[in-house]
Amino acid sequence: MKIRRELWFGLTFMALIVIGAATVLLSAETITNGHLGLLMLSLVVVAIMLGFPTAFTLMGMGMLFTFMAYDRDWHRTLDLMVQSAYKTMANDVLIAVPLFVFMGYLVERANLIESLFKSLHLALARLPGALAVATLVTCTIFATATGIVGAVVTLMGLLALPAMLRGGYSVPLAAGAITAGGCLGILIPPSVLLIVYGATAGVSVVQLYAGAFFPGLMLAGLYILYVILIAKLKPQWAPPLSAADRVVPLPPLSQRLASSPTAHALVGLLKGRRNAEVPFSHVLRQLAIVALPAIVFALLAGFSYRAVTTVEAEARYDIEEIGAARGSSSSGAGSGGLAEPPAEGGLQEPPAEGGLQEPPSDGGLQEPPSSEAASPPPAASDSPTLAPPPGAQPSAGAPATAAEAPTYRAAPTWWIATFAVFGAITALFYLFLSFARLEIFKMLLASFFPLMLLILSVLGSIVLGLATPTEAAAMGALGGMLLAAAYRRLNLAVLKESVFLTAKTSAMVCWLFVGSAIFSAAFALLGGQALVEEWVLSMNLTKVQFLVLSQVIIFLLGWPLEWTEIIVIFMPIFIPLLDNFGVDPLFFGLLVALNLQTAFLSPPVAMAAFYLKGVSPPHVTLNQIFLGMLPFMGIQVLAIVLLYIWPQIGLWLPQLLYK
Repeated sequence: MKIRRELWFGLTFMALIVIGAATVLLSAETITNGHLGLLMLSLVVVAIMLGFPTAFTLMGMGMLFTFMAYDRDWHRTLDLMVQSAYKTMANDVLIAVPLFVFMGYLVERANLIESLFKSLHLALARLPGALAVATLVTCTIFATATGIVGAVVTLMGLLALPAMLRGGYSVPLAAGAITAGGCLGILIPPSVLLIVYGATAGVSVVQLYAGAFFPGLMLAGLYILYVILIAKLKPQWAPPLSAADRVVPLPPLSQRLASSPTAHALVGLLKGRRNAEVPFSHVLRQLAIVALPAIVFALLAGFSYRAVTTVEAEARYDIEEIGAARGSSSSGAGSGGLAEPPAEGGLQEPPAEGGLQEPPSDGGLQEPPSSEAASPPPAASDSPTLAPPPGAQPSAGAPATAAEAPTYRAAPTWWIATFAVFGAITALFYLFLSFARLEIFKMLLASFFPLMLLILSVLGSIVLGLATPTEAAAMGALGGMLLAAAYRRLNLAVLKESVFLTAKTSAMVCWLFVGSAIFSAAFALLGGQALVEEWVLSMNLTKVQFLVLSQVIIFLLGWPLEWTEIIVIFMPIFIPLLDNFGVDPLFFGLLVALNLQTAFLSPPVAMAAFYLKGVSPPHVTLNQIFLGMLPFMGIQVLAIVLLYIWPQIGLWLPQLLYK
């Protein structure tokens, strides 16, 4: 019955598309090439929904309609295909795609996700809905590192879904948290979607990464807030962790130091030397781990304070009016810059008997006279000189460019507030540091912090302009290999599988780009773009109305189509319209990236639901998964509204760094 409903939905959607295309063609007085372009667009959508490969459908339809537009001239049609394919191959931004995908597959196979989820759910045990919150945080971090939605949803379905079901969680809430969290990888950098959009719209990928950072964190924060509220209002849907699930086993040496797991770790370690059964080296290692947060806080505070309070010295140039007298100084002697030549002398020929002569042998190079001994040159000389202007005083200053010492200013308010918060967190860490929490901190050091270091180094180098996306992707791929090797997961089988999957994914993206280039060229050649632009402009829409209309269309397209198809087919139609309404392509791209989360969460094509269904227990139905995804789709709509009301959420960081 479920298959029949999905089949009826798909057939109804395709019928609506065909009927709409037929209505447009029949209502036109004369069928132009522009109407053929709209017919091509409709047929492409129907063919994709019937299951034909997207890339080759785009290429096939593009070639067929180009052949018709060129009056059945195969030579020009093939020339267009070759030029479009070469244009895609020459786009160096796409080199980052296989490198980021390779990094993601290596990090996935380093098996960090299990220890990361375990440490996070123990660290967040006191929060309502701790397992779902830990699932969302784990998905956010792992989606940032991999960007592969299917891999994150599948792994979390194997790991977190059984744990939440054992804990008595509602099936829709558990399924919604996993699918929504896993889809964040297409929004939070380094995202392949942003690379594809940037290459399609001609927008800087670096600025897209900087702009998508805070909207991605905002969306993840809204997910977490929703789960906490549901756990508070409906505790039967997300029961708190039992005492047995919160137990953190201590290693044998720590058990000797601690009277109980809740004993204060710092006090116990400082008294540890009195216990002869515990080696002193073990106590020193534990104290070094305990001191890490304070050391990191001190280093960050020190270096950032110096950066925000130091004002670089600027070169100073003393530009004076020609012939003006300069004030005397206390060091060195010199003439007063450029001066008018004396009226009676001017520039003269050197005397014939003098000319250029060797300096006297007994003099050589000598120290310049001191300021007291400095005197103007004699009035009469055998060689011509530029006389100083009347009344000029000898200048003893430095050269024209005077280097000044750096100055300092007070620390800005944002720096004080930020490090006040960090300092309070650090103080609370030491105030409530028990032996159990110390073990959780060590688990986070082994799973969370290496991954965050890799992510921050890759994203930081891109956002701060230290490396291009391609260079940062190469470093990320190397970091993924080192991370997998550090966790002893790097072997020939893992490397071979990662390379194969990377080649498969990269080939899909590149063929999509080739198909998109051919399709867009054919659509523009037929005049479809001009027809769409004329139709939209005839509606006399305001900027707000245009944005609402475009986002609603993208939202509806997310139901039957995937994000790749929406980007490569429909973005070339929307992008040329942005200038007419004064919309920034960067801001539009952020709205689209938030909106395209629906492509993985909206039935009937919601791929995240099918990924989860494939690894979930038999009693978890597809309808339960769809039901759990609906509230998170509503949160996505709320995030789009918030981004539109306050565009600085996405534009502040790019404007700060690049403008």
